[in-house]
Order: sequence, then structure tokens, then C-alpha cells
Amino acid sequence: MRAPFGARLTTAVSLRGPLCVGVDPHPSLLTDWGLTEDADGLARFADTCVEAFAGEIAVIKPQSAFFEAYGSRGIAVLERLIAECRAAGSLVLLDVKRGDVGSTMAAYAQAYLAEGSPLAADAVTLSPYLGFGSLDPALDLAERTGRGVIVLALTSNPEGASVQRARTGDGRSIAQSIVDSASERNHGVSPIGSVGLVVGATVGETGLDLSKLNGTILAPGFGAQGAGVGDLVRVFGDSLRHVLPASSRDILRHGPDAAALRTAALRVRDSLTALGHGV
Repeated sequence: MRAPFGARLTTAVSLRGPLCVGVDPHPSLLTDWGLTEDADGLARFADTCVEAFAGEIAVIKPQSAFFEAYGSRGIAVLERLIAECRAAGSLVLLDVKRGDVGSTMAAYAQAYLAEGSPLAADAVTLSPYLGFGSLDPALDLAERTGRGVIVLALTSNPEGASVQRARTGDGRSIAQSIVDSASERNHGVSPIGSVGLVVGATVGETGLDLSKLNGTILAPGFGAQGAGVGDLVRVFGDSLRHVLPASSRDILRHGPDAAALRTAALRVRDSLTALGHGV
């Protein structure tokens, strides 16, 4: 039985630094790398990312949609990427953002969190906007298998604010209600719980009380999307020690040379380590 995701993440960050590298093989990026926009180009892209990051970076976050776009061959590439990154010691956070109810949510949980599934990662992203309770099948299975769930709370896309910043009957924002539900799941767990949150690094003033979360905060938007070290400090304040910044395009633009990609990732990682924080 593996250790819980929260404990494994804490160890990985202590050894490899607080950085999550997104592996987002956008078609335009394949072209920039001189690769064909097909499953063969996707496979070469994935192999280069494994070579560049898997031996050095704490968390690698493949965006599932860019692999799904190539059908069964793309999914096969994703399965191999997950296995090879994990074999090299990196944790894999599979960015799927699934959200559904009942047996369908249970099926998604089996796909991404069950023992023996070829797509099983160390953690997945999920959407709680059918109600936080709809995630229970995934949360329960993740707990049994030592895996993690990172739940969307406050995202940086402008469309999200109309839902996420709306108020519930008790005056809390929807995002705060998600924070509170995640906090309940993590209560009393040491060193941290395995239910994390997504809070965009470019959202500005969050209005969230994150003090009781006891879990990691994935902060996408660091780098090319505009957030720098100063933004992390302003957005997250006292919760900064729990933040795992995520960067994709700002690092991937240095490809296709694996050594150049690794150098870029380590430069970003070292700038975050110097900030003196980590989950």
C-alpha cells in the first residue's frame, strides 16, 4: 500500500522543489518543435518531455485533452507518458477536469485512480460544479489507493467568476464552499491531506480563507500566462507554503531540445525554491 498522496507530494517537493510542469502538446507547439500534428509527433513530444523533466521535476501534469484528440493512439501515448514519468520518480497529476454524478463519476474514478488502470495517475483534477458531493466516488477511491484529487476552486478564466464568486445562502462564495469542503476532507491528516485545490495564480484578490485547507494549492498561470513570483506572494499570502506553481508554455517554448527544456524548468524551479516555500 502506497503512502497517501499528500505525504508523497510533500516528500517530492522537499527533494525536487516546488514546481509542476504542464505537458500540453498543443498542435501549434508540435509545429514549433518541427513535429507532425499526428500521433507520431505526439509520441516524439511526449518522449522528449520524459527525457527533459521526469528525472528532475517533482510533479508533471499532462493535459489529457491534447492526447485524447488523437484517439486511441493518443491515449496510448498518454499511458506510456504516465508510466515513464512515475518510473523516473516524478509524481503525475493528470489534468482531466472531469465532473459528473453517480455511476459515471465512479467510472471516471476507476479510469484515473484505480489500481491496475493504465491511466491511473498519482492525482487528477476534477470539477466540483455539480456539487462537491458528486466527487465522493473519486475522493473515496483516491483515499483507498493513496492517490490525490485536485479540485477546481477559483480559476483564472473570466467566465469562471460568475459561478465561482457567486454567493451561497449563508453568504460564502461558491469557491469558499469548495475550499471548506476540501478542508473537511483533509482535517487532521499529517503532513497534509490529499485533497487539493486549483486557484489560479493570476486571479488577484481571492477573497478566500485557505487557512484550514491542510492541502496543496495548484496555481496554474505561472510564467507565460503572466504570473510571477510577486503575484504568488500577493495572491496567496500566508498560504504560500502550500502552493505548487504550475508552468507549461513558458518552459515548453524552449523545446524541442531536451537539455534546453530541462535547463528552463530547473531555472523556474530554483526561482521558486529561493522564495522559500513548498507544499
